[in-house]
Amino acid sequence: QVQLVESGGGLVQPGGSLRLSCVGSGSDFASYAIGWFRQAPGKEREGVSSISHYNDNQYYADSVKGRFTISRNDAENTVYLQMNSLKPEDTAVYYCAANRIASTLLSNWYEYWGQGTQVTVSS
Repeated sequence: QVQLVESGGGLVQPGGSLRLSCVGSGSDFASYAIGWFRQAPGKEREGVSSISHYNDNQYYADSVKGRFTISRNDAENTVYLQMNSLKPEDTAVYYCAANRIASTLLSNWYEYWGQGTQVTVSS
């Protein structure tokens, strides 16, 4: 079992950057694939990015390719989501999630979820 805590959200102007962090508890964090998801008001939750636990395979939604970068530091039990060139449509609550199976943008593969961090992109 792993517990996840997100941080790093906030208010940023269009074109700005934020780095989200997802910190996991426990000594076997490295055995989990981690995904980032987001949900905007009135919209369904969507997969943003994910990173594998055994081969660093990374996946990105088309809407964030070239702007967002996922990385992990297992020594610190942390996965990062660097978000650049932010757009108003990136506004959402961002969640990280963990599973032991595979890196994927499919939310139903994930067992453990954090509480989320709000990202607001507005001038």
